Amino acid sequence: MTLWIDIDGRPRKVELPTSADLDSSGELTCLIDGRPLKFNASTLAPGLLSLLLPDPTANRQYQCRLDQSPEGLAVIINGQRIPFAIDDPRSLRARRGAASGADGPRAVKAPMPGRVIRVLVAAGDQVAAHQGLIVIEAMKMQNELKSPKAGRVARIAAQPGDTVQSGDILIVVE
Repeated sequence: MTLWIDIDGRPRKVELPTSADLDSSGELTCLIDGRPLKFNASTLAPGLLSLLLPDPTANRQYQCRLDQSPEGLAVIINGQRIPFAIDDPRSLRARRGAASGADGPRAVKAPMPGRVIRVLVAAGDQVAAHQGLIVIEAMKMQNELKSPKAGRVARIAAQPGDTVQSGDILIVVE
């Protein structure tokens, strides 16, 4: 499962393993921004997790507790509170939230796995709301993804021929 987790205003792409990904040693591997991280995890109590990060010289162990408060979600790791927000592109709340508000940069994300066919704009271009930005092919159909707002193309993160996964950021409009 792929999630976008915002930590201190920085979105991180996290690809979580399933129980089918468990190897014979009990080790799991997740990808954080494309880099693999191996770990062993065990649930100590509801909302309390023990993570063991194997290291050739010495294993590192962390106690992680989920903290849900009026300020939002956070994880407490060895006594340090780290706030975060989860953006699951499959959730109805995330899709509704993507349509609201025009302030600040807005990311255009891949709605499903596919391949980039054409990029219709360049970085720095001024675009109108609902203007076509990029075309992806998924399930033998081409889909033109449109700008969520009027603004300037700040970043293009995908090029023609790139394979993309659901939730991948393709273009950012400011």
